[in-house]
Amino acid sequence: MTNSPPRSLITRLGIPPTLAWGYLGLLLFMIGDGVESGYLSPYLIDRGVSESRVALLFTVYGIAAGLAAWLSGVLSDLWGPRRVMWTGLAIWAVFQLLFLTAAIPLAGYPLMMISYGLRGLGYPLFAYGFLVWIAGVAPRARLGTAMGWFWFAFTGGLPTLGSLVASGLIPRIGSYATLWAALALVAAGGLIALLLVRDDHGGRRPRAGDGPLATLVGSVTVLWRNPRVGVGSLVRVINTASQFGFFVIMPIHFTRTVGFSLTQWLHLLSAMFATNIFANLLFGVVGDRLGWRRTIAWFGGAGCTVSTLLLFYVPHVAGPNFPLALLVAAFYGATLAGYVPLSALVPTLEPKHQGQALAALNLGAGASTFVGPAVVAVFVGPLGVEGVIWIFAGMYAVSFLLAHFLQLPDEAGTARAAADPGSATAAASAPA
Repeated sequence: MTNSPPRSLITRLGIPPTLAWGYLGLLLFMIGDGVESGYLSPYLIDRGVSESRVALLFTVYGIAAGLAAWLSGVLSDLWGPRRVMWTGLAIWAVFQLLFLTAAIPLAGYPLMMISYGLRGLGYPLFAYGFLVWIAGVAPRARLGTAMGWFWFAFTGGLPTLGSLVASGLIPRIGSYATLWAALALVAAGGLIALLLVRDDHGGRRPRAGDGPLATLVGSVTVLWRNPRVGVGSLVRVINTASQFGFFVIMPIHFTRTVGFSLTQWLHLLSAMFATNIFANLLFGVVGDRLGWRRTIAWFGGAGCTVSTLLLFYVPHVAGPNFPLALLVAAFYGATLAGYVPLSALVPTLEPKHQGQALAALNLGAGASTFVGPAVVAVFVGPLGVEGVIWIFAGMYAVSFLLAHFLQLPDEAGTARAAADPGSATAAASAPA
């Protein structure tokens, strides 16, 4: 009996060793992408762009980002993840250069719309292309942990560390120069990921017969061709719908009704997403240990049902008690991360078309950005903030039930074997 060689620290942490540089590159890329998140809107307004035009600019950017999130999985099936990431990096760099060298100096709004709007295609192609790469490389037993590290790097950069970098640079070099620093960070992160990662899976092309049209159509038809992927996409919509809805109503509710100052609300928001960053990693590990489906159902679905109600009722009853509000905000941010194993579970449900499955999942993520605000717009008038809170809590309760349908094929086989007394041996040998 020979002793197996000791595993590296990277492997023990659950990071695929061939992709380790990719995680660092993703973190730097997302820090650069997040630099502008806290100040670009007021910066453009100060330069004479009206608030309505800035809002439209960001709307176009969001539409482009949602489209690219969906296409990242489709194109990864067609080209391989590495080429998709190169495309995302190139788009981000080219249109950021156009934005900085022409659109801002000339104060040309149509040029801003073109350059900044199309730049929105860049980061999802890069980031979600890497997500597909991870899905194809990480061993299934550690896939949840690998995905947890992905979301740790993603949300750690955008908006958390990106905003922190901006707060440090703007007083020293100014707002405009800080946008150039963002470009440098994105370029550095992109090149680290793409030049130092040597894994062959990133360049793989699809099997013969998977043409562009079939792959494009397949990324939509997979929703009903494999109903469990469709359910996973719906659960992903529910995951962050309340988050985007709360961005609309909670600042007003917490400051005008509960009685917090705007600064206190921003501190609560920071605590919420700082907790979420580390919980992303935690629930990736928990998912691998406890089971992806159980983690999504109990920590995500059931957890968010409770935390959503607490986020409203604790300040409603206790008033502007900052320590208590801080606890429930952190709890809500943590439970949002309970859905992290979706990124591991959904592509495993469609192993021959992982890019298509992740495209469907990303479609759900994009849909949540307007489903949440739409719920607020439709129901806050007749039902008030409290009624909206119960709608979101009800959606999370539904996701708890839906998560039980996200059964992997081998789990179903195990269940059938257990039900058949003559298949005891098969049940014992099936993976848990």
